[in-house]
Amino acid sequence: MFMVPTLRASTAQRSSDSPALPALVEPGPELSRTEIERYSRHLIIPEIGTEGQRRLKNARVLVIGAGGLGSPALLYLAAAGVGTIGIVDDDDVDLSNLQRQVIHSVADVGRSKLESARDSIAALNPLVNVRLHPLRLDSSNALEMFADYDLILDGADNFATRYLVNDAAALQGKPYVWGSILRFDGQVSVFWEKFGPSYRDLYPEPPAAGSVPSCAEGGVFGMLCAAVGSMMVIEAVKLITGVGRSLLGRLLIFDALGSSWREISISKDPDAVPVAGLVDYADFCGVPAAAAGTDTTDTISARGLAARLAARDRGEDGFELIDVREPGEFGIVRIPGSVLIPLAGIQTGSALPRIARDVPLVLHCKSGARSAQALASLQAAGYDDVVHLDGGILAWVRDVEPDKPVY
Repeated sequence: MFMVPTLRASTAQRSSDSPALPALVEPGPELSRTEIERYSRHLIIPEIGTEGQRRLKNARVLVIGAGGLGSPALLYLAAAGVGTIGIVDDDDVDLSNLQRQVIHSVADVGRSKLESARDSIAALNPLVNVRLHPLRLDSSNALEMFADYDLILDGADNFATRYLVNDAAALQGKPYVWGSILRFDGQVSVFWEKFGPSYRDLYPEPPAAGSVPSCAEGGVFGMLCAAVGSMMVIEAVKLITGVGRSLLGRLLIFDALGSSWREISISKDPDAVPVAGLVDYADFCGVPAAAAGTDTTDTISARGLAARLAARDRGEDGFELIDVREPGEFGIVRIPGSVLIPLAGIQTGSALPRIARDVPLVLHCKSGARSAQALASLQAAGYDDVVHLDGGILAWVRDVEPDKPVY
């Protein structure tokens, strides 16, 4: 998910160079002969050298997500010789991941992303210690987990996790490297509240729920992940070894279509309230309860919808089935008898004249999150006979039409 910064006047101005930062990690043990040979191209760079490589060997880096950004980041962290790499993910490898998540392969489809990533890292560099965290990062576990690492790389694809990472890192006094991608655009920066601005200085408030599509909804140019993910590792290595000028206080924006980078300076907000503790980030970001998995009211199952569609075909039921996804998604797979009315038009009200008020409505999207948002918007507009498909078209394909593709 990708958001264009709305910058404060002081932030929009170019600032002086990023502050000089101390090396984040102390040098580890002397390098073995194998390590000298493996990392020789680093060792002959004066700015890195043996001492810098020993810092990398002693570093502990936590990567949030083994997906589009996590895949290249994990591989390059391992290749660089980072001694301990932690990975947080609770998802399995899906065929649609392979277009960009290069740490996984066809043989890994259906496997845990953590196990797949661990095996790929071991095949690349068996000297790296990999720690697996098979869970979803939340307010109950973030602080304890972050305490075990020197640096965090945030490749999360949702705003709730991004604000959580920012706040947990601030409370722990830890730096983190952040990246974001959507379609042809990428962003990357470094945040470290101890020495400079944080993610909240760049984005003080999250966008309205549903206003920014996820990569699953809007798509992503697969190769963009490599550009942004590798830049994240460049920043991580510079922080660990203390070389170069970091992106702290600067945001890089990459336009893959135009093959251009541009830079925006970020400054601390002097009026910002310091982070005092972790909160409910789903609530903070306005995630509807159904999308957060905590509310099952106003829903219909895939099999229940199939039965109602059959009854509608027999003239025994009357309702309108509305697909709130985007046209590209509708072109990949659809439920027979559905009408496409994207979520944005429902939320702005521009699509309401197309939606009848005198018939029951059934809404659906890909997984249920956007249809829950559409349901809330329609109820607020006075529609009172509305349900949405639990699990979205993914559930429909799984339970009703398994021969159809998913994405």
